Amino acid sequence: MIQQLTIIGVGLIGGSLARALKQAGYCQAVVGCGRTEAELKRAVELGVVDRYSTDIAEAVQGSDVVLLAVPLGAMESCFRAMQGHLNADAVITDAGSSKASVVAAAEAVFVEGLPAGFVPGHPIAGNEQSGVEASFAELYQGRRVILTPLESSSSAAVETVRAMWQQAGATVDEMAVDHHDEVLAATSHLPHMLAYGLVDTLVSMDESEEIFRLAAGGFRDFTRIASSDPVVWRDICLANRTALLAIMERYQADLEKLTQLVRDADGDALGEIFQRAKSARDRFVDQLEN
Repeated sequence: MIQQLTIIGVGLIGGSLARALKQAGYCQAVVGCGRTEAELKRAVELGVVDRYSTDIAEAVQGSDVVLLAVPLGAMESCFRAMQGHLNADAVITDAGSSKASVVAAAEAVFVEGLPAGFVPGHPIAGNEQSGVEASFAELYQGRRVILTPLESSSSAAVETVRAMWQQAGATVDEMAVDHHDEVLAATSHLPHMLAYGLVDTLVSMDESEEIFRLAAGGFRDFTRIASSDPVVWRDICLANRTALLAIMERYQADLEKLTQLVRDADGDALGEIFQRAKSARDRFVDQLEN
C-alpha cells in the first residue's frame, strides 16, 4: 500500500490514477502538484487529491511514490526541482510516451547516478480529453502499462510501480527503452501525426467548411485523436523523432505504392491490401475482446 503519492501533473492520466487507487483503498494520501492553482483546487474539490502545492520540492517531501504525468518537455525541470527533496527510498516513475527522452532528462539531473527508485513507465491509456475534470477511476481497467526498468532500478521499486498500476486495473508489461519507443512510434505516434496532418490538410482547402459539415462517422473516428493536447503531442513527436521518422518514412513508401495502384486502377492489388489489412485488424480486435 502507498502511504503518500505525489502526482506532478494532475490531469486525465494522473487524476485517473489517483481516483483508481483511492477507490481501491491502496493509497492513504495523494498530493497534487502543478503550475495552475485553480486546477489543483478543483482536484481537491473533486476528491482527486487530498492537498496540493505548486512547489515540486514541497510536494514530493514525505512521499514514498512520485509520478510525473507532465509533457515530455517538462520532465527535466521536474527532476531538477525534486532533486535533494525526495525520501531516500522514494520510488519515482512517469507516464511519458517516449522513454529514452525521459531517461535522458533524468540523467541530465542525477549526474552522479540515477536513483535506484527510478522506474520509467508508460500507461497505454487515455483519450483526447485533458484536465482533472476528464479523469475517471476506470481509465486503466483492462489497459496495459509498460515499464522500462533500467539497470539502476531496484527490484523493489519495480514491484512497487507494478503493484500500483495493477491496483488501478491495468496489466503490466516490461520491455527495453528503445524497443518501447519503436513500438509506440508505430502504434501511437504515427497515427496521431496522420490525424493531425489530415485535418490540417482539409482545413486548408477552399471547401473545408463543406467537407467538415458533411464528414461521416469514419472521418470523426479517424481524426478523434487530433483533438488531443497539441503541446503534449508536439513534445512526443520531437522526443521520439528517430523512431518516428523511421516509421513515417516506411509509411510514406507504402502510401506511394497505394497512390500508384489507384493511378493504375489496379483493383485486384488494392483489394488484396484491403483484405490483408482487414484480417489483421479483425484479429487485433478479437485479441482485445478475449
